[in-house]
Amino acid sequence: MDAATLRAEARATAASKPYDPAYDPLVSPTPGQGHDYAPTYWIGTAGEPPADDGPITHDIDVDVAIIGSGFTGLTTAIFLAEQHGIKATVLEANRSAWGCSTRNGGQAQCASGRLKRSQWITRYGQEAALALHRECVDGMENFKALIKDIDCDPQPGGHLYVAHRPRIMPILEKEAKLLRETFKYDARILDADTVKREWIGDQEACGAMHEPEGIGIHAGKLAFGYLKKARALGATVHPASPVQGWETRNGVHYLKTPGGTVRARAVGICTGGYTSNHLHRELKNRLLPILSNSIVTRPLTSQEIEACGLRTHQVITDTRVLRHYYRLMPDNRLQIGSRSAITGNDAPQKQFEDRLIGDMYRKFPALRGIQIDYSWWGWVDVSHDMMPRIHQPDPSQTIYYALGYGGNGVMYSAQAGRRLAQWIAGQGKELTLPIFTSRLPFPNVREMVESQAFAPFRRFGQRFLYRWYAYNDERP
Repeated sequence: MDAATLRAEARATAASKPYDPAYDPLVSPTPGQGHDYAPTYWIGTAGEPPADDGPITHDIDVDVAIIGSGFTGLTTAIFLAEQHGIKATVLEANRSAWGCSTRNGGQAQCASGRLKRSQWITRYGQEAALALHRECVDGMENFKALIKDIDCDPQPGGHLYVAHRPRIMPILEKEAKLLRETFKYDARILDADTVKREWIGDQEACGAMHEPEGIGIHAGKLAFGYLKKARALGATVHPASPVQGWETRNGVHYLKTPGGTVRARAVGICTGGYTSNHLHRELKNRLLPILSNSIVTRPLTSQEIEACGLRTHQVITDTRVLRHYYRLMPDNRLQIGSRSAITGNDAPQKQFEDRLIGDMYRKFPALRGIQIDYSWWGWVDVSHDMMPRIHQPDPSQTIYYALGYGGNGVMYSAQAGRRLAQWIAGQGKELTLPIFTSRLPFPNVREMVESQAFAPFRRFGQRFLYRWYAYNDERP
């Protein structure tokens, strides 16, 4: 039997260990090996995972190794093959697309990081902000083209940004004006009556800003579609192959996995919120992983949909700092997510699911007591300045990363994969935006952060900030 036939008949590598609900990237040395998927709606409804190439079983030499088989890793492999003729080797600690890519909210928005356009101008100046906006618009077009042949249940139409308090409306009005006049992006303001009558009966809605770009997708089907596309282009994807050691000698990277060492001439890091502090010294303490919870209800009846005023399938977020993201799914379930616990050990506590259910009841009282069919949590990679980086941190080392999306990675991960492929293929000098030309930053107190012992203090600070954000979010 030839190699092509064997490859076509291959199956997805089965899990060798159960899902670990308490995994914490800030304290765990690796994401594990061969762990099963989190019990998400996306995994529960995506069908059987596609074939992969099995774990690494012996030492191999490769041109490019990609660490992480989520949206970013797989799209990097796709663009390396399609645009640069490079067939990458993708290494995954657990099952394919095990991390952020099958635990998110499935909202593809025209954004990069957590900052608004007005904040881009304050930080980078208007010219750079305009260029960043063009990058996001181009990213949306890239994303649309990439998913055209992937059956991922797209729900297009835009993004509704719901003001959860009346005091937020002047802020939205100012931002919408800036988007229209400076960025030529057709954002429009809707009053509370219009939102509830024509869009969604969120009882907290005090108005909204609607932006034209935004697509809801099925995250599991999209991840599996990327996996099929990457392998069809010649990339290999190896689950149950965590990088447990990394040395660089004479320009070659020695990535130690349980089954063998991968010797790579270039490495792309695409590990998102599951980036271990132990993976590489360049990444230590440069991300703050935070948890997000999601729930999905049973399918709603037509009466329940009417009672909740669910007249759109578009993606929706509210204006809290600890924001909620929600939408009516194609199968008429309601999905909603928001912040969660601080640590992995706390994540399985029922109080965090109950809090999110209570938030849903506050927005949609008609759903009180409804059955919850899926509940999960996952880690989000937040950079310390709230913006991502697609970068080569040391020009003398062929190491590159795409990290720090801050919860806006569903769309931008595809554009980041495209840009990371450019870096790896030697075209990084063409990338001149701030998110391409600088490292992921440390927090302000650098000397303390560089110590692993600082982790508890980071978490203490996070608890304090969450209390402050919650207080500020809920004030009249």
